[in-house]
Amino acid sequence: MSGAIVIGASGSWARAMLKISPYTFSAIGIAVAIGVSVLGAAWGIYITGSSLIGAAIKAPRITSKNLISVIFCEAVAIYGVIVAIILQTKLESVPGSQMYVPESLRAGYAIFASGIIVGFANLVCGLCVGIIGSSCALSDAQNSSLFVKILVIEIFGSALGLFGVIVGIIMSAQATWPSKV
Repeated sequence: MSGAIVIGASGSWARAMLKISPYTFSAIGIAVAIGVSVLGAAWGIYITGSSLIGAAIKAPRITSKNLISVIFCEAVAIYGVIVAIILQTKLESVPGSQMYVPESLRAGYAIFASGIIVGFANLVCGLCVGIIGSSCALSDAQNSSLFVKILVIEIFGSALGLFGVIVGIIMSAQATWPSKV
């Protein structure tokens, strides 16, 4: 088995990491990208929605225009879906003899790391957009001139999720599996 990593006799985390299939890491990365992104979107919608409904009791006029905050939260989930699809296309079949060569391990870890980055960036982004959307609804109920000003801040918060997507795509470029022999 030329090019394979030799695993030492000592029990360690490195040894365990080298024994786990790179496809397992890839699958976990893809699942985290979509799952944690959806969690961030749901959490943001929960925060925004509850404030929006509460503030709409005082000022019913805010309901329809403040739904844009919920849409920004939902975009976070869409970012995770897009990256999961991109990561899924990076998977390739390799023969069993090349499963644990450094190139296969690097590809599996790259997809894993990309999914982790995207998932957790979108979790934080969903929370950020949710909190700002909540503030937007409450402020708009008090003073309608504040809506656009806070909406601009919400757009900047939403950009954090896009930064995570960009970093995830850059990291996934390292996922090159060995050619079939």
